Amino acid sequence: MPEFRRSPDRNAALAQYRRRARFYDLELALFEPIRRRAIAQLALKQGDTVLDVGCGTGLSLALLYQAVGAQGRIVGIEQSPEMIEKARQRVEQHGWRNVTLLCSPVESAEIPAHADAALFLFTHDIVRQGEAVANVVAHLELGARVVASGLKWARPALGPANLFVLGAALHSVTSLEGLSQPWSKLAETLSELRVESLLAGAVYICNGVVTHST
Repeated sequence: MPEFRRSPDRNAALAQYRRRARFYDLELALFEPIRRRAIAQLALKQGDTVLDVGCGTGLSLALLYQAVGAQGRIVGIEQSPEMIEKARQRVEQHGWRNVTLLCSPVESAEIPAHADAALFLFTHDIVRQGEAVANVVAHLELGARVVASGLKWARPALGPANLFVLGAALHSVTSLEGLSQPWSKLAETLSELRVESLLAGAVYICNGVVTHST
């Protein structure tokens, strides 16, 4: 059983995703409807630039490409070399020329664009780091939409849902800090924040808008 920290731990996350990279796509298959719902809330248009924060193996790239088209741009950020290699293979297989992949922690990533939107999909350790959130928002245009989704604690009465959250967290995060409201650091930066709960309260999707510069 992993040792949970008070705050996210980069070395622990790198080790965790090194182990998961080979099977990650299969593990996330259950959440494909969540992915589609979250990406739809980005309200992307042809020609937009979007940041895929914590892009993993690139499971969101096809939907993002479909939304922004060949004239748009996608920047994926992922600190795990094993995960981003899978994403690179995906990009090469599809011949996507407008996808840039950065192998870097999000908080120190040198993001080469100012984007119209950003996606944080099942990236609990990232959305709980203020520096990571700030670096992403600093590279977003005013009016950019930000969508995040992931695990959260359900109401205490929903014991089975919370057992699901705990089991999934044991496998996918390095800190349980903030699981009651994982979006709280985004809420400090974004306006018009809306949050919906899914899967009996075990998963959330939130979206908001950048209305001021950082």
